[in-house]
Amino acid sequence: MAKGKKPFVLRIDSDTLASLEKWAADEFRSVNGQLEYIITEALRKSKRLKTGKTNKHSQ
Repeated sequence: MAKGKKPFVLRIDSDTLASLEKWAADEFRSVNGQLEYIITEALRKSKRLKTGKTNKHSQ
């Protein structure tokens, strides 16, 4: 596991998970990577991401 990352459990309905899996596959990411990308982008757009934090997943 990468330094600084903490595991957590996420409960998600099966239809949402299926859509997320498809989206992740379309962008050649794992589901976990896709979730990190979505969360990081949302935090960045809302200016809630600490400065200096880069998005390794950006295209």
